[in-house]
Amino acid sequence: MTSLFALVDCNNFYASCERAFNPSLIGKPVVVLSNNDGCVIARSNEAKALGIKMGVPAFEMAALVKTQEVQVFSSNYELYGDMSRRVVETLRQFTPNLEVYSIDESFLDLGNLRGVDLGAYAHSIKATVQQWTGIPVAVGVAPTKTLAKIANRLSKKSAKAGGVLVLTDERHITEALKRTDISDVWGVGRRYAKKLAAFGVHTAWDLRNVTDAFAKKHFTVVGLRTVRELRGEACLDLELVPPSKQNICTSRSFARRLTELQDIEQALTSHAVRCATKLRKQKSCAGALTVFLETSRFAGEGQLYYNSRTLSLASATSSELELLRCALMALRSIYRPGYRYKKTGIILQDIVPANQVQLSLLDSGNRERDARLMGTLDALRERFGHTCVGYGVQGTGKVWAMKKDHISPCYTTRLADLLQVK
Repeated sequence: MTSLFALVDCNNFYASCERAFNPSLIGKPVVVLSNNDGCVIARSNEAKALGIKMGVPAFEMAALVKTQEVQVFSSNYELYGDMSRRVVETLRQFTPNLEVYSIDESFLDLGNLRGVDLGAYAHSIKATVQQWTGIPVAVGVAPTKTLAKIANRLSKKSAKAGGVLVLTDERHITEALKRTDISDVWGVGRRYAKKLAAFGVHTAWDLRNVTDAFAKKHFTVVGLRTVRELRGEACLDLELVPPSKQNICTSRSFARRLTELQDIEQALTSHAVRCATKLRKQKSCAGALTVFLETSRFAGEGQLYYNSRTLSLASATSSELELLRCALMALRSIYRPGYRYKKTGIILQDIVPANQVQLSLLDSGNRERDARLMGTLDALRERFGHTCVGYGVQGTGKVWAMKKDHISPCYTTRLADLLQVK
């Protein structure tokens, strides 16, 4: 267990990725929209100042976009994922032990630093990431993960902090906890915040000072761990190896309503391939899958439809051939003509490590052949992009593809989108 954590959080990450390759956006309000350009999922500080809220539908801010020259972008996850990887690789220059907590947050182990000015070191992290990737970050340093979260949050709100805050002195920790609302404590959430407020617990400082018995009774064992972390007792260590997912889901809303089974099959096949790729990446196999199909919840009377089907496999597998066969079988069993469908998806379940698969007498016997084929496909996609090779059932038209009217180039992952210096 490390004795000192740093949380590095990218500021307005998606919006910052757009600005990194388009400096003309600096100083302008920027928003990034969700799938199918539905609603706002990221905002620059300038957009926040205009009162644009997270989750607001794109059509509701049409007038503001026009009058305030708000720059609108479709979500470009290929770009954001690669920029996240670049940020993480930069952070690895500062410590060998690092936990990637989310696409825009990482915990660093600084426990081995001796005789180092922590403030200067944190500022160096911030400056290096900015210089090497173009992404601005905030850095919070503290003895526990929960306190590092609080330090990071306060570093963004304080002009004096300048995006870096070190909480190691007990007096500074106390002041920080008193300034932090209970709902802003990592792991509390609105429901527990409301419950705790009824007992007079309004700030992180109040929560730190409750008894262990109170925390266990009203806030569960996880809550007790949070309380101890606020006291400076490290209860959460770095997860250097991300735990394997127990379920893997891929689903997308269609750009327009679909009625034909063939079009829906194309979408489901692409989703299944994505799921299978993730499954193999974590060296796992799935023993069951669920396919679902639905119309819009706002469809008129007689046009609402939702159904799903779960199939168990003879033995757990990561082969796209087997998963696609079962997925399409499930889809065909729940598809009903006459409806205008909005969304389909697939969930892989009963996931086990690939080296612990229990074989079946009903197994097709092609496991080794499929493994070699999947390895070849993964290598091709890794080198040339995920869409470089596919299956005939995926088609070529992609009438189901998401709406992306404001998509930016994939500056770092496609040769055709590379910036040209003249």
